[in-house]
Amino acid sequence: MTPAMKLLLPAMLIASFSLTACAQAPAPESDVDVAADAPASRLDVDPASADGRAVDAIRKINPRVEVDAVGAAPIAGFREVIVSGQVLYVSDDGRYLLQGSLFDIEQRRDLSEVGLAKVRRALLADVPESDRIVFGPPAPVHTVTVFTDVECGYCRKLHQEIDEYNRQGIAIQYVAFPRMGPASEDFRTMEAVWCAEDRKQALTDAKSGRTVPSRRCTNPVAMHYELGQRIGLTGTPLIIAEDGTQLPGYMPPAALRAALDDLAKNAGATAASGG
Repeated sequence: MTPAMKLLLPAMLIASFSLTACAQAPAPESDVDVAADAPASRLDVDPASADGRAVDAIRKINPRVEVDAVGAAPIAGFREVIVSGQVLYVSDDGRYLLQGSLFDIEQRRDLSEVGLAKVRRALLADVPESDRIVFGPPAPVHTVTVFTDVECGYCRKLHQEIDEYNRQGIAIQYVAFPRMGPASEDFRTMEAVWCAEDRKQALTDAKSGRTVPSRRCTNPVAMHYELGQRIGLTGTPLIIAEDGTQLPGYMPPAALRAALDDLAKNAGATAASGG
């Protein structure tokens, strides 16, 4: 390996844990030592254990990241570590790191998605319904969380069909992700939406290109934005099912209903088999 490649590899790994999202405004440059602002880990792990060594290995690459979960991997000799919406596999001795999906050929299943879904579900559980903007039928069959942006074309398309999603038995619970970042007009518009007396109408107006009166209040937009980064959001709309499964961006109402029905069916089959 050339000296240039040796320098490039750590840089690529650090970039992959940078907690950035698609179309997000670039973070300002800083001369602060990355180790100085390292977040306190929320994980209670023994530093001498395999889990502890895995977390330490990640922190050696980038001290600023927050590890969301660590535990036994589906392959022997490795720990599964989840960082900002990505699954990493670190050897039990903390020396080797593998990045990417782990696919079980026999079961035809992405095993990496299982751990990610658990983390997404846990993170979203901390967002109360009162902090979301909910469009739903009286008795929904399925409920999804949608990270949305008022300026996103496909977010607007999804919202134009909100009545059909509801007719399909799907409740849409919106959380905010203004892709252009906290310093943007987009961010301020979404704060105005969440501060409006009628949030649902304000969101509909904003997504229709109508002006929402500027208004400030204590609101969850910044928290939602940070949550989207931790989940690993790379574009909006991001649709997450109740079990934490991430669905592929915008989906027409009937296609989303079919996908959610399949998830429920597969979950039932897994439970019945004891898997």
